[in-house]
Amino acid sequence: MKAEDEQFPLRQTQSVQGDTQLWNWAQNAPLGARQNLYMPASEAELQQRVASHNGKIRVIGSRLAPGRMLNISDDRDLLLDLSQLSGLLAQSDNSVTFAAATPLHEVYQTLTRMGRMLASSPGVIDIQTLAGAMATGTHGQGLQQSSLADEALSIRMVLADGTIREFDRQHPWFGAAQVALGALGVVTAVTLKTIPSQIYTCFKNAVSASTLESDLYDWNQNYALSKAWWFVDDDQMHVWCARTATADEQQTYQLNLGELVKQPDSDSSLNNTIEQTLEHMHNDTQIRGEGGKQFKTVTRFKDFSDVTGDIYQVFCRGIAVPQINVEIGIPLARAAEVISRIKSWYARHHPHMHYPIILRCTGPSTAWLSPAYQQATCFFGFVVYYADDGTLSEEGCHFLREVEKLLAQAGGRPHWGKYYHQPLYQWQQVYPQWNAFRDVRRQLDPSGKFSNHYLAQLFD
Repeated sequence: MKAEDEQFPLRQTQSVQGDTQLWNWAQNAPLGARQNLYMPASEAELQQRVASHNGKIRVIGSRLAPGRMLNISDDRDLLLDLSQLSGLLAQSDNSVTFAAATPLHEVYQTLTRMGRMLASSPGVIDIQTLAGAMATGTHGQGLQQSSLADEALSIRMVLADGTIREFDRQHPWFGAAQVALGALGVVTAVTLKTIPSQIYTCFKNAVSASTLESDLYDWNQNYALSKAWWFVDDDQMHVWCARTATADEQQTYQLNLGELVKQPDSDSSLNNTIEQTLEHMHNDTQIRGEGGKQFKTVTRFKDFSDVTGDIYQVFCRGIAVPQINVEIGIPLARAAEVISRIKSWYARHHPHMHYPIILRCTGPSTAWLSPAYQQATCFFGFVVYYADDGTLSEEGCHFLREVEKLLAQAGGRPHWGKYYHQPLYQWQQVYPQWNAFRDVRRQLDPSGKFSNHYLAQLFD
């Protein structure tokens, strides 16, 4: 990869003594000078600092997002670390309130101890902060739910003048606050709706992709939760479909002391496909041997078996590895058409496949800037992992660029917390509430205090 390619930046792999820059988690973008980092000890201290600050302000969260979303460019600007504003603040029979910087794994562990869960399915990893995951539209899988932000009952925010504003579901601007990209204010607490914890049995299968256009709808209509990996080179699918566990399955789970139950019978029918994928990944990353977290993301598909567990044990099983991740949401009604177009494009060009295409579908979202706003959506996910020297496969990135063009032409909406090429999208055409969000932003932050170059390009 060329160093000047801003769309897919190279990683910084060598530590530099005395480095004064703060980097994002992937180490592929500087966020600003370390001296510009500020960690308030309380909400009151945060209010005072925000009100008195004259430069730009960005909240860094867990720093998982692309650097352009988080960075600042001036010595007068401020990077906010809210890690002191973390933990459970309140609970009721049907809700919980967490401080904004609470890591998702802590949210999920707390809910599990309560015998509760969120109605939304989790994303694959859980090191994000609650507010950061909501702000970027983080989602799981299943048509009976949508994004994490859709489980919010109220969102507490420090505005540009230091005042506190609460947005609940009755507020006309609640849809703007749900997925706000950090552009409206600093979220300090979120109240989430909870439901009784449920146990699921997840059935895993390897099937042909020849009928994927219709199978995708069947999986999502017939099961509460479904996720699939499309190995295009081999015309194979690895599919997870989960339903509520039967009484016998729940009893087995309880006898296993609440740990994930794996069925003893395993299926090796995908092993050859996995070996081929691993070979591509080894060639692309120039990493040999079995080491490396990126390889574990596919080796676990070998000798797979059905499992029973709670929703977090079954689906929140991702491995955080530095990568370029592109994910585009397509209206579910057009998913079959897009799958057919990808098949035709692949047959013509045989692009290099670094990793299987990940397919997850959700129900409609009420968040104005959610890629699933007002429509059931199929998310197409694409990954290219970094090599140890911080470079990326040229062929893998070429595939990302070309497939994103195809999806954007089909009315796709990109996941905000991942990588996308902004010129491909006409925001006002794909987001009905785009201008309404801009109006709310102007009213809550008239001077653009919570902006940076990235947000200015989007909204100004």
